Amino acid sequence: MQSPFFKKQQLKKLLIVMLSLMSITSHADNHATGELDPTAPIVALANLDSLKNESKLDVNLPNIRHFNTDNGVPVALVQTPNLPIVDIALYFRAGSAYDEQIKQGGFGIASLTASMLKKGTSEQSENQIAEQSEQLGENLSSHAYKDMFIVSLRSLSDNNHLTPAVDLMKEIISEPTFPHESLQRTKAQYLSAIRENQENPSAIASLRFDQELYGNHPYAHPTIGTENSIAKIERNDLAQFAKQFLVNKNLNIAITGNISPEKAKKISNLLTKSLPQGNKSATLPNVTPLSQSKTVHIPFDSSQTSISMGQVGLKRGTDNKTLQQQTNFALADEIIGGSNFQARLMREIRKNRGLTYGIYSSATPMQAQGSYEISLSTSNDKADEAVKQTLIILKEAIDNGVTQDELTLTKDSLKNSFPLSFSSNSSINSTLGMMGFYGLPDSYLSEYHQRIDNATLNDVNKSYRELVKPDNFLIVTVGNQKTQQKSTNQPSSK
Repeated sequence: MQSPFFKKQQLKKLLIVMLSLMSITSHADNHATGELDPTAPIVALANLDSLKNESKLDVNLPNIRHFNTDNGVPVALVQTPNLPIVDIALYFRAGSAYDEQIKQGGFGIASLTASMLKKGTSEQSENQIAEQSEQLGENLSSHAYKDMFIVSLRSLSDNNHLTPAVDLMKEIISEPTFPHESLQRTKAQYLSAIRENQENPSAIASLRFDQELYGNHPYAHPTIGTENSIAKIERNDLAQFAKQFLVNKNLNIAITGNISPEKAKKISNLLTKSLPQGNKSATLPNVTPLSQSKTVHIPFDSSQTSISMGQVGLKRGTDNKTLQQQTNFALADEIIGGSNFQARLMREIRKNRGLTYGIYSSATPMQAQGSYEISLSTSNDKADEAVKQTLIILKEAIDNGVTQDELTLTKDSLKNSFPLSFSSNSSINSTLGMMGFYGLPDSYLSEYHQRIDNATLNDVNKSYRELVKPDNFLIVTVGNQKTQQKSTNQPSSK
Protein backbone atom coordinates (compact mmCIF):
# COMPACT_ATOMS: atom_id res chain seq x y z
CA MET A 1 0.00 0.00 0.00
CA GLN A 2 1.40 3.37 -0.99
CA SER A 3 1.66 6.22 1.48
CA PRO A 4 -0.08 9.60 0.91
CA PHE A 5 3.37 11.06 0.29
CA PHE A 6 3.95 8.88 -2.77
CA LYS A 7 0.39 9.28 -4.05
CA LYS A 8 0.71 13.07 -3.90
CA GLN A 9 4.00 13.03 -5.78
CA GLN A 10 2.68 10.65 -8.42
CA LEU A 11 -0.37 12.84 -9.05
CA LYS A 12 1.82 15.91 -9.28
CA LYS A 13 4.18 14.30 -11.79
CA LEU A 14 1.25 12.93 -13.78
CA LEU A 15 -0.21 16.43 -14.04
CA ILE A 16 3.10 17.80 -15.30
CA VAL A 17 3.42 15.02 -17.90
CA MET A 18 -0.17 15.63 -19.09
CA LEU A 19 0.51 19.34 -19.51
CA SER A 20 3.68 18.49 -21.42
CA LEU A 21 1.80 16.15 -23.75
CA MET A 22 -0.85 18.81 -24.36
CA SER A 23 1.90 21.25 -25.30
CA ILE A 24 3.49 18.70 -27.64
CA THR A 25 0.11 18.06 -29.32
CA SER A 26 -0.49 21.77 -29.77
CA HIS A 27 2.98 22.22 -31.24
CA ALA A 28 2.36 19.34 -33.68
CA ASP A 29 -1.02 20.75 -34.76
CA ASN A 30 0.58 24.07 -35.63
CA HIS A 31 3.08 22.32 -37.88
CA ALA A 32 0.89 19.56 -39.29
CA THR A 33 1.89 20.28 -42.84
CA GLY A 34 5.64 20.48 -42.17
CA GLU A 35 8.39 17.90 -41.91
CA LEU A 36 9.15 16.52 -38.44
CA ASP A 37 12.74 17.08 -37.40
CA PRO A 38 13.68 14.17 -35.11
CA THR A 39 16.75 16.03 -33.87
CA ALA A 40 14.81 19.11 -32.75
CA PRO A 41 14.36 19.59 -28.99
CA ILE A 42 10.91 19.03 -27.52
CA VAL A 43 10.02 22.47 -26.30
CA ALA A 44 7.43 21.16 -23.85
CA LEU A 45 10.10 19.34 -21.87
CA ALA A 46 11.10 22.71 -20.49
CA ASN A 47 8.00 22.42 -18.31
CA LEU A 48 9.71 19.62 -16.43
CA ASP A 49 12.18 22.14 -15.04
CA SER A 50 9.52 22.93 -12.47
CA LEU A 51 10.47 19.72 -10.73
CA LYS A 52 13.99 21.03 -10.23
CA ASN A 53 12.73 24.21 -8.63
CA GLU A 54 10.58 22.56 -6.01
CA SER A 55 11.45 23.22 -2.39
CA LYS A 56 12.96 20.29 -0.53
CA LEU A 57 10.30 17.76 0.43
CA ASP A 58 9.96 16.84 4.07
CA VAL A 59 10.37 13.10 4.52
CA ASN A 60 9.30 11.69 7.85
CA LEU A 61 11.90 9.17 8.98
CA PRO A 62 10.80 6.23 11.08
CA ASN A 63 10.85 6.94 14.81
CA ILE A 64 13.10 4.16 16.09
CA ARG A 65 12.77 3.08 19.72
CA HIS A 66 15.56 1.04 21.25
CA PHE A 67 15.46 -1.21 24.29
CA ASN A 68 17.00 -4.43 25.57
CA THR A 69 15.21 -7.54 26.72
CA ASP A 70 15.63 -8.70 30.30
CA ASN A 71 18.49 -10.92 29.17
CA GLY A 72 20.24 -8.21 27.17
CA VAL A 73 19.11 -8.74 23.56
CA PRO A 74 18.88 -5.42 21.65
CA VAL A 75 15.50 -4.62 20.08
CA ALA A 76 14.60 -1.91 17.55
CA LEU A 77 10.93 -0.93 17.28
CA VAL A 78 9.06 1.25 14.80
CA GLN A 79 5.36 1.74 15.38
CA THR A 80 3.21 1.94 12.24
CA PRO A 81 -0.44 2.01 13.33
CA ASN A 82 -1.96 2.47 9.86
CA LEU A 83 -2.29 -1.27 9.20
CA PRO A 84 -3.31 -4.06 11.62
CA ILE A 85 -0.07 -5.94 10.97
CA VAL A 86 3.06 -6.72 13.00
CA ASP A 87 6.42 -7.82 11.54
CA ILE A 88 8.97 -9.45 13.84
CA ALA A 89 12.42 -10.53 12.67
CA LEU A 90 15.12 -12.32 14.63
CA TYR A 91 18.61 -11.71 13.20
CA PHE A 92 21.20 -14.24 14.34
CA ARG A 93 24.91 -13.93 13.62
CA ALA A 94 24.84 -17.43 12.22
CA GLY A 95 25.00 -17.65 8.43
CA SER A 96 26.64 -20.15 6.13
CA ALA A 97 30.04 -18.63 6.88
CA TYR A 98 29.86 -20.61 10.13
CA ASP A 99 29.00 -23.99 8.56
CA GLU A 100 32.47 -25.42 9.03
CA GLN A 101 32.51 -24.53 12.73
CA ILE A 102 30.06 -27.41 13.05
CA LYS A 103 31.58 -29.85 10.58
CA GLN A 104 34.56 -29.76 8.25
CA GLY A 105 33.20 -29.42 4.73
CA GLY A 106 29.66 -29.10 6.11
CA PHE A 107 28.55 -26.58 3.52
CA GLY A 108 24.79 -26.07 3.69
CA ILE A 109 24.29 -26.74 7.42
CA ALA A 110 22.98 -23.24 8.20
CA SER A 111 20.64 -23.28 5.21
CA LEU A 112 19.28 -26.72 6.02
CA THR A 113 18.78 -25.71 9.65
CA ALA A 114 16.69 -22.73 8.50
CA SER A 115 14.65 -24.89 6.14
CA MET A 116 13.99 -27.48 8.86
CA LEU A 117 12.81 -25.24 11.71
CA LYS A 118 9.15 -25.62 10.69
CA LYS A 119 9.41 -29.34 9.96
CA GLY A 120 8.62 -30.42 13.49
CA THR A 121 9.05 -29.51 17.17
CA SER A 122 8.79 -31.39 20.43
CA GLU A 123 5.13 -30.30 20.57
CA GLN A 124 3.91 -30.44 16.96
CA SER A 125 4.50 -32.27 13.70
CA GLU A 126 5.24 -30.59 10.39
CA ASN A 127 1.60 -30.94 9.32
CA GLN A 128 0.31 -29.50 12.58
CA ILE A 129 2.60 -26.49 12.25
CA ALA A 130 1.45 -25.94 8.67
CA GLU A 131 -2.21 -26.20 9.67
CA GLN A 132 -1.79 -23.74 12.53
CA SER A 133 0.01 -21.27 10.28
CA GLU A 134 -2.76 -21.50 7.73
CA GLN A 135 -5.49 -21.00 10.32
CA LEU A 136 -3.76 -17.93 11.74
CA GLY A 137 -3.04 -16.49 8.31
CA GLU A 138 0.47 -15.67 9.43
CA ASN A 139 3.72 -15.86 7.48
CA LEU A 140 6.50 -17.56 9.43
CA SER A 141 9.78 -18.21 7.63
CA SER A 142 13.50 -18.68 8.16
CA HIS A 143 16.47 -18.20 5.83
CA ALA A 144 20.25 -18.42 6.05
CA TYR A 145 22.62 -16.10 4.20
CA LYS A 146 26.40 -15.81 4.30
CA ASP A 147 26.48 -13.52 7.34
CA MET A 148 23.11 -13.96 8.97
CA PHE A 149 20.30 -16.31 9.89
CA ILE A 150 16.84 -14.69 9.93
CA VAL A 151 13.59 -15.97 11.40
CA SER A 152 10.68 -13.68 10.53
CA LEU A 153 7.00 -13.47 11.35
CA ARG A 154 4.17 -11.42 9.87
CA SER A 155 0.86 -11.56 11.69
CA LEU A 156 -2.33 -9.62 12.24
CA SER A 157 -1.85 -7.41 15.28
CA ASP A 158 -4.89 -8.38 17.36
CA ASN A 159 -4.25 -10.68 20.31
CA ASN A 160 -6.29 -13.55 18.86
CA HIS A 161 -3.81 -13.83 15.99
CA LEU A 162 -0.54 -12.34 17.25
CA THR A 163 -0.32 -14.24 20.55
CA PRO A 164 -0.51 -17.77 19.05
CA ALA A 165 1.68 -16.69 16.12
CA VAL A 166 4.42 -15.53 18.51
CA ASP A 167 4.03 -18.75 20.51
CA LEU A 168 4.60 -20.73 17.31
CA MET A 169 7.66 -18.62 16.47
CA LYS A 170 9.04 -19.29 19.95
CA GLU A 171 8.40 -23.00 19.54
CA ILE A 172 10.23 -23.46 16.26
CA ILE A 173 13.37 -21.60 17.42
CA SER A 174 13.60 -23.26 20.82
CA GLU A 175 12.23 -26.78 20.25
CA PRO A 176 13.06 -27.94 16.69
CA THR A 177 13.46 -31.71 16.35
CA PHE A 178 14.72 -31.95 12.73
CA PRO A 179 12.83 -35.21 11.96
CA HIS A 180 14.80 -37.72 9.91
CA GLU A 181 12.16 -38.24 7.22
CA SER A 182 11.65 -34.50 6.68
CA LEU A 183 15.41 -33.98 6.58
CA GLN A 184 15.87 -36.60 3.88
CA ARG A 185 13.11 -35.02 1.81
CA THR A 186 14.57 -31.53 2.26
CA LYS A 187 18.05 -32.74 1.32
CA ALA A 188 16.62 -34.22 -1.87
CA GLN A 189 15.10 -30.84 -2.70
CA TYR A 190 18.46 -29.17 -2.11
CA LEU A 191 20.22 -31.63 -4.39
CA SER A 192 17.65 -30.94 -7.08
CA ALA A 193 18.23 -27.19 -6.75
CA ILE A 194 22.01 -27.65 -6.90
CA ARG A 195 21.69 -29.69 -10.10
CA GLU A 196 19.45 -27.03 -11.61
CA ASN A 197 22.15 -24.45 -10.88
CA GLN A 198 24.62 -26.62 -12.78
CA GLU A 199 22.46 -26.07 -15.88
CA ASN A 200 22.34 -22.30 -15.42
CA PRO A 201 25.42 -20.52 -16.81
CA SER A 202 24.75 -17.33 -14.85
CA ALA A 203 24.53 -19.30 -11.60
CA ILE A 204 27.70 -21.23 -12.47
CA ALA A 205 29.57 -17.98 -13.15
CA SER A 206 28.41 -16.32 -9.93
CA LEU A 207 29.17 -19.33 -7.74
CA ARG A 208 32.57 -19.92 -9.31
CA PHE A 209 33.30 -16.21 -8.92
CA ASP A 210 32.82 -16.51 -5.14
CA GLN A 211 34.89 -19.68 -5.01
CA GLU A 212 37.83 -18.14 -6.86
CA LEU A 213 37.59 -14.72 -5.19
CA TYR A 214 37.40 -15.90 -1.59
CA GLY A 215 39.62 -18.98 -1.75
CA ASN A 216 39.79 -20.44 1.77
CA HIS A 217 37.57 -17.78 3.33
CA PRO A 218 34.14 -18.91 4.67
CA TYR A 219 32.42 -16.75 2.03
CA ALA A 220 33.80 -18.96 -0.74
CA HIS A 221 31.33 -21.80 -0.41
CA PRO A 222 27.69 -21.57 -1.50
CA THR A 223 25.02 -21.06 1.15
CA ILE A 224 22.97 -23.91 -0.31
CA GLY A 225 25.92 -26.31 -0.11
CA THR A 226 27.26 -28.78 -2.66
CA GLU A 227 26.15 -32.22 -3.79
CA ASN A 228 28.93 -33.80 -1.77
CA SER A 229 28.37 -31.76 1.40
CA ILE A 230 24.56 -32.04 1.50
CA ALA A 231 24.74 -35.82 1.24
CA LYS A 232 26.89 -35.97 4.40
CA ILE A 233 24.87 -33.62 6.63
CA GLU A 234 22.97 -35.35 9.43
CA ARG A 235 20.32 -34.37 11.94
CA ASN A 236 22.90 -33.96 14.72
CA ASP A 237 24.72 -31.32 12.63
CA LEU A 238 21.57 -29.19 12.47
CA ALA A 239 20.85 -29.67 16.17
CA GLN A 240 24.39 -28.62 17.03
CA PHE A 241 24.18 -25.57 14.77
CA ALA A 242 20.95 -24.43 16.43
CA LYS A 243 22.37 -25.05 19.91
CA GLN A 244 25.57 -23.13 19.21
CA PHE A 245 24.34 -20.22 17.10
CA LEU A 246 20.63 -19.62 17.71
CA VAL A 247 21.37 -18.00 21.06
CA ASN A 248 20.72 -14.63 22.69
CA LYS A 249 24.33 -13.48 22.49
CA ASN A 250 24.06 -13.75 18.69
CA LEU A 251 20.67 -12.07 18.38
CA ASN A 252 19.10 -8.72 17.61
CA ILE A 253 15.37 -8.19 17.05
CA ALA A 254 13.44 -5.85 14.74
CA ILE A 255 9.72 -5.19 15.31
CA THR A 256 7.50 -3.06 13.09
CA GLY A 257 3.78 -2.46 13.03
CA ASN A 258 0.64 -1.79 14.99
CA ILE A 259 2.02 -2.60 18.43
CA SER A 260 2.74 -0.74 21.65
CA PRO A 261 6.25 -0.56 23.15
CA GLU A 262 5.01 -2.46 26.19
CA LYS A 263 3.67 -5.31 24.10
CA ALA A 264 6.78 -5.35 21.91
CA LYS A 265 8.97 -5.73 24.99
CA LYS A 266 6.74 -8.48 26.38
CA ILE A 267 6.99 -10.42 23.09
CA SER A 268 10.77 -9.90 22.91
CA ASN A 269 11.19 -11.21 26.45
CA LEU A 270 9.02 -14.23 25.66
CA LEU A 271 11.06 -15.10 22.56
CA THR A 272 14.47 -14.65 24.15
CA LYS A 273 13.56 -16.39 27.40
CA SER A 274 13.12 -19.58 25.40
CA LEU A 275 16.69 -19.43 24.04
CA PRO A 276 20.01 -20.14 25.77
CA GLN A 277 22.33 -17.17 26.34
CA GLY A 278 25.21 -18.90 24.56
CA ASN A 279 28.32 -17.18 23.21
CA LYS A 280 28.68 -14.59 20.50
CA SER A 281 30.01 -15.92 17.20
CA ALA A 282 33.60 -15.12 16.39
CA THR A 283 34.29 -12.25 14.01
CA LEU A 284 34.94 -13.48 10.49
CA PRO A 285 38.49 -13.01 9.17
CA ASN A 286 39.35 -10.38 6.59
CA VAL A 287 39.53 -11.37 2.94
CA THR A 288 42.85 -11.27 1.11
CA PRO A 289 42.38 -9.53 -2.29
CA LEU A 290 43.86 -10.98 -5.46
CA SER A 291 47.29 -9.53 -6.20
CA GLN A 292 46.94 -9.97 -9.98
CA SER A 293 44.32 -10.57 -12.62
CA LYS A 294 42.92 -14.06 -12.98
CA THR A 295 40.74 -15.45 -15.78
CA VAL A 296 38.74 -18.66 -15.45
CA HIS A 297 36.80 -20.09 -18.40
CA ILE A 298 34.22 -22.85 -17.87
CA PRO A 299 33.05 -24.59 -21.07
CA PHE A 300 29.27 -24.71 -21.33
CA ASP A 301 27.08 -25.61 -24.27
CA SER A 302 25.18 -22.37 -24.73
CA SER A 303 24.74 -19.66 -27.36
CA GLN A 304 25.46 -17.07 -24.66
CA THR A 305 28.46 -16.54 -22.42
CA SER A 306 27.76 -15.48 -18.83
CA ILE A 307 30.42 -13.26 -17.31
CA SER A 308 31.15 -12.36 -13.69
CA MET A 309 34.08 -10.06 -13.09
CA GLY A 310 35.33 -8.01 -10.19
CA GLN A 311 37.23 -8.06 -6.93
CA VAL A 312 37.01 -7.99 -3.15
CA GLY A 313 34.80 -5.11 -2.02
CA LEU A 314 33.85 -3.37 1.22
CA LYS A 315 33.09 -4.44 4.77
CA ARG A 316 30.41 -2.82 6.89
CA GLY A 317 31.47 0.25 8.83
CA THR A 318 29.66 2.01 11.64
CA ASP A 319 31.57 5.24 12.24
CA ASN A 320 30.69 8.46 10.43
CA LYS A 321 33.91 8.55 8.41
CA THR A 322 33.43 5.04 7.03
CA LEU A 323 29.74 5.64 6.29
CA GLN A 324 30.69 8.75 4.32
CA GLN A 325 33.36 6.86 2.38
CA GLN A 326 30.88 4.11 1.51
CA THR A 327 28.36 6.72 0.40
CA ASN A 328 31.01 8.30 -1.83
CA PHE A 329 31.72 4.94 -3.44
CA ALA A 330 28.02 4.14 -3.84
CA LEU A 331 27.57 7.35 -5.82
CA ALA A 332 30.48 6.55 -8.12
CA ASP A 333 29.34 2.97 -8.62
CA GLU A 334 25.79 4.08 -9.44
CA ILE A 335 27.15 6.39 -12.14
CA ILE A 336 29.44 3.79 -13.66
CA GLY A 337 27.58 0.51 -13.31
CA GLY A 338 24.27 1.15 -11.58
CA SER A 339 20.92 -0.30 -12.49
CA ASN A 340 19.71 2.67 -14.54
CA PHE A 341 20.05 3.00 -18.31
CA GLN A 342 22.21 6.12 -17.99
CA ALA A 343 24.99 4.26 -16.18
CA ARG A 344 28.17 4.29 -18.22
CA LEU A 345 28.47 0.52 -18.57
CA MET A 346 24.85 0.14 -19.63
CA ARG A 347 25.07 3.04 -22.06
CA GLU A 348 28.32 1.96 -23.69
CA ILE A 349 28.18 -1.85 -23.58
CA ARG A 350 24.46 -2.19 -24.31
CA LYS A 351 23.27 0.91 -26.14
CA ASN A 352 26.32 2.00 -28.12
CA ARG A 353 27.91 -1.38 -28.83
CA GLY A 354 24.98 -3.78 -28.58
CA LEU A 355 27.02 -6.37 -26.72
CA THR A 356 24.48 -7.27 -24.06
CA TYR A 357 20.91 -6.73 -22.94
CA GLY A 358 22.03 -5.65 -19.48
CA ILE A 359 25.22 -5.11 -17.49
CA TYR A 360 25.22 -4.27 -13.80
CA SER A 361 27.68 -3.75 -10.99
CA SER A 362 27.00 -4.39 -7.33
CA ALA A 363 28.92 -3.77 -4.12
CA THR A 364 27.38 -5.07 -0.90
CA PRO A 365 29.34 -4.44 2.31
CA MET A 366 29.26 -7.40 4.71
CA GLN A 367 30.73 -8.43 8.06
CA ALA A 368 33.97 -9.24 6.24
CA GLN A 369 34.61 -7.70 2.83
CA GLY A 370 31.86 -8.34 0.34
CA SER A 371 32.49 -8.44 -3.37
CA TYR A 372 32.44 -5.82 -6.10
CA GLU A 373 30.96 -7.74 -9.03
CA ILE A 374 29.99 -6.83 -12.59
CA SER A 375 27.65 -9.27 -14.33
CA LEU A 376 26.49 -9.61 -17.94
CA SER A 377 25.68 -12.13 -20.65
CA THR A 378 26.58 -11.83 -24.32
CA SER A 379 26.89 -13.95 -27.44
CA ASN A 380 29.86 -16.32 -27.40
CA ASP A 381 31.73 -14.54 -30.17
CA LYS A 382 31.42 -11.16 -28.40
CA ALA A 383 32.54 -12.25 -24.92
CA ASP A 384 36.17 -11.16 -25.24
CA GLU A 385 35.15 -7.79 -26.66
CA ALA A 386 32.60 -7.27 -23.88
CA VAL A 387 35.22 -7.96 -21.21
CA LYS A 388 37.75 -5.71 -22.96
CA GLN A 389 35.36 -2.79 -23.35
CA THR A 390 34.13 -3.09 -19.76
CA LEU A 391 37.70 -2.83 -18.47
CA ILE A 392 38.34 0.15 -20.74
CA ILE A 393 35.32 1.99 -19.30
CA LEU A 394 36.41 1.27 -15.73
CA LYS A 395 39.95 2.45 -16.37
CA GLU A 396 38.68 5.60 -18.05
CA ALA A 397 36.53 6.32 -15.00
CA ILE A 398 39.53 5.82 -12.74
CA ASP A 399 41.79 8.04 -14.88
CA ASN A 400 39.34 10.86 -15.59
CA GLY A 401 36.64 10.45 -12.96
CA VAL A 402 32.91 11.06 -13.19
CA THR A 403 31.55 14.50 -14.04
CA GLN A 404 29.77 17.02 -11.87
CA ASP A 405 26.61 16.70 -13.97
CA GLU A 406 26.59 12.91 -13.49
CA LEU A 407 27.12 13.32 -9.76
CA THR A 408 24.34 15.89 -9.39
CA LEU A 409 21.81 13.69 -11.20
CA THR A 410 22.82 10.62 -9.21
CA LYS A 411 22.58 12.46 -5.90
CA ASP A 412 19.03 13.47 -6.76
CA SER A 413 18.19 9.90 -7.80
CA LEU A 414 19.48 8.33 -4.60
CA LYS A 415 17.80 10.91 -2.38
CA ASN A 416 14.48 10.53 -4.19
CA SER A 417 14.56 6.72 -3.93
CA PHE A 418 15.64 6.78 -0.27
CA PRO A 419 12.06 6.79 1.14
CA LEU A 420 11.54 3.36 -0.42
CA SER A 421 13.68 2.04 2.45
CA PHE A 422 10.74 2.68 4.75
CA SER A 423 7.71 2.76 2.45
CA SER A 424 6.13 -0.35 3.98
CA ASN A 425 6.15 -2.39 7.17
CA SER A 426 8.35 -5.06 5.62
CA SER A 427 10.89 -2.60 4.18
CA ILE A 428 11.15 -0.79 7.52
CA ASN A 429 11.60 -4.10 9.29
CA SER A 430 14.32 -5.23 6.88
CA THR A 431 16.18 -1.95 7.31
CA LEU A 432 15.90 -2.11 11.11
CA GLY A 433 17.13 -5.70 11.22
CA MET A 434 20.10 -5.01 8.96
CA MET A 435 21.07 -1.95 11.01
CA GLY A 436 20.87 -3.90 14.24
CA PHE A 437 22.81 -6.84 12.84
CA TYR A 438 25.73 -4.73 11.68
CA GLY A 439 25.57 -2.29 14.61
CA LEU A 440 24.72 0.72 12.47
CA PRO A 441 23.67 3.87 14.34
CA ASP A 442 20.34 5.63 13.76
CA SER A 443 22.31 8.28 11.88
CA TYR A 444 22.64 5.70 9.10
CA LEU A 445 19.11 6.84 8.22
CA SER A 446 18.82 10.30 9.75
CA GLU A 447 22.02 11.62 8.13
CA TYR A 448 21.67 9.83 4.80
CA HIS A 449 20.77 12.99 2.85
CA GLN A 450 23.54 14.86 4.61
CA ARG A 451 26.12 12.27 3.56
CA ILE A 452 24.86 12.51 -0.02
CA ASP A 453 25.14 16.30 0.06
CA ASN A 454 28.61 16.13 1.64
CA ALA A 455 29.98 13.94 -1.16
CA THR A 456 32.20 16.17 -3.27
CA LEU A 457 33.26 15.34 -6.82
CA ASN A 458 36.85 14.89 -5.68
CA ASP A 459 35.91 12.55 -2.83
CA VAL A 460 33.62 10.45 -5.03
CA ASN A 461 36.29 9.97 -7.67
CA LYS A 462 38.90 9.27 -5.03
CA SER A 463 36.78 6.55 -3.43
CA TYR A 464 36.34 4.73 -6.73
CA ARG A 465 39.98 5.10 -7.66
CA GLU A 466 41.14 3.70 -4.31
CA LEU A 467 38.90 0.63 -4.30
CA VAL A 468 38.52 -0.53 -7.91
CA LYS A 469 41.60 -2.22 -9.42
CA PRO A 470 40.74 -3.50 -12.93
CA ASP A 471 44.29 -4.78 -13.46
CA ASN A 472 43.71 -7.24 -10.61
CA PHE A 473 40.21 -8.35 -11.60
CA LEU A 474 38.94 -11.88 -11.40
CA ILE A 475 37.13 -12.71 -14.66
CA VAL A 476 34.92 -15.79 -14.87
CA THR A 477 33.30 -16.74 -18.20
CA VAL A 478 30.85 -19.59 -18.76
CA GLY A 479 30.06 -20.46 -22.37
CA ASN A 480 31.47 -21.82 -25.64
CA GLN A 481 33.97 -19.12 -26.43
CA LYS A 482 37.70 -19.62 -25.95
CA THR A 483 39.88 -17.29 -23.90
CA GLN A 484 43.61 -16.79 -23.78
CA GLN A 485 43.81 -18.26 -20.30
CA LYS A 486 41.56 -21.26 -19.85
CA SER A 487 40.83 -23.19 -16.68
CA THR A 488 40.95 -26.95 -17.04
CA ASN A 489 38.60 -27.42 -14.09
CA GLN A 490 34.96 -28.19 -14.61
CA PRO A 491 32.48 -26.20 -12.54
CA SER A 492 32.02 -27.59 -9.08
CA SER A 493 28.59 -28.09 -7.58
CA LYS A 494 27.98 -25.00 -5.51
